Amino acid sequence: MHIALIFRILGMLLMMFSLTLFTPIAVSLWYGDGVYPAFFVAFAITAVSGALMWMPTAKRQADLRTRDGFLITSLFWAVLGLFGALPFLLAPNPELTVSDAVFESLSGLTTTGATVITGLDDLPKSILFYRQQLQWLGGIGIIVIAVAILPMLGIGGMQLYRAETPGPVKDSKLTPRIAETAKALFLVYVLLTATCAIAYWAAGMSSFDAICHAFSTIAIGGFSTHDASIGYFNSPAIMLIACLYMMIAGINFALHFYALRQSSYRHYIRDSESRFFVYTILGAAVIVATYLILNNTYSVNEGLLHGLFQTISIATTAGFVTADFSAWPSFLPFLLILLSFMGGCAGSTGGGMKAVRVMLMTKQGVRELSQLVHPHAVIPLKVGNRRVEAKVVSAVWSFFAVYIFAFIVILFLLMATGLDYTSAFSAVAATINNLGPGLGEVATSYGGISAPAKWILCFSMLLGRLEIFTLIVLFTPAFWRQ
Repeated sequence: MHIALIFRILGMLLMMFSLTLFTPIAVSLWYGDGVYPAFFVAFAITAVSGALMWMPTAKRQADLRTRDGFLITSLFWAVLGLFGALPFLLAPNPELTVSDAVFESLSGLTTTGATVITGLDDLPKSILFYRQQLQWLGGIGIIVIAVAILPMLGIGGMQLYRAETPGPVKDSKLTPRIAETAKALFLVYVLLTATCAIAYWAAGMSSFDAICHAFSTIAIGGFSTHDASIGYFNSPAIMLIACLYMMIAGINFALHFYALRQSSYRHYIRDSESRFFVYTILGAAVIVATYLILNNTYSVNEGLLHGLFQTISIATTAGFVTADFSAWPSFLPFLLILLSFMGGCAGSTGGGMKAVRVMLMTKQGVRELSQLVHPHAVIPLKVGNRRVEAKVVSAVWSFFAVYIFAFIVILFLLMATGLDYTSAFSAVAATINNLGPGLGEVATSYGGISAPAKWILCFSMLLGRLEIFTLIVLFTPAFWRQ
């Protein structure tokens, strides 16, 4: 393992991250909210720390291997999450503890969207912008790692997409071609963000709100500049725009890259995962909207609108809200929370287990039923026209088993801190799936839970964002053995 090279990369990341603090500094100066000194101090600490990590290793050259990839990928969010908490700690408003600041920072960077802050409408503009920027930066980091790196690491069946990534070559090295992939994906990401911001602005948002919400929509983060989230605007047009862009951001960004490069939409239609993702969400939206209307919770028009919006928002793990879905009747709140376990497609900014894994497990279940009826038949498992190797299916089921095991352990730990079952269950689901809002005590804010519970949920956010195995493998003796 190339420890020196890993420090060099982390140092570069910190120095690059420090430069992004100039944007909220500019926002602070523009609006005159007086918070810019906190960002200047945070910039200095982050830049100096990055330089101290980078300078001793600046001339080291070596090929990064798979184990290096696991460590860098895990440290990417852990380190930036800690340094990203500095502005929250240093700013006079909001006054956050270390636990709260780290929670808010990691929630932003992992695009979870869970918050410990209330009174967003009264926060300084620069802090509001910084929260949204954290999600946007985390989103592009997720895209690059999910499309360019995780398939090469073979994380829980993601090697299925190795042949479809637009950049890296298929070997065990993290090659310079990842830089080419990153540039292409960044271009797609920026274009989608820009068009989303323009659409929000045209629908009636202020330019500040439009940019901020475009950041969190494309990142599928869910942070808002208002306590009432998207519901603050009370606009069907804004809700429908959000639905469209949440769905777009929930689809594999490699497909967006191909669509732009070849000026064709055939890839979306031919991609099995995208079809499964869209059909599942729309089917669930029909159930939710129908029940809301039949139960007289909303009128027909409102039921259709809120049912569609809230289903897409929760299923893609964006976490925007227009109504208190935790108070919806009967099974609906739990149905929506369970939908977040699927999340977005592989290579998207969405959280959850990813649609491709759920699709493969569903296909495997159907195949097993057919095999019971025809025990001597040879029934291959296919995604599209490609046969899926047994080791990929095995990896997916292993991922699912570890996912559920981690969920149960974290659930027990949270309940040990004093949370009731409903709040604990939804809090784990909301963090490990990078969703944000939960039920019970965490329906609107996580500020009321204990500090140990917040640290447990910080780990849960990292675990979910890093596809479980990437983080857990660091705790195995085999990983560190020479």
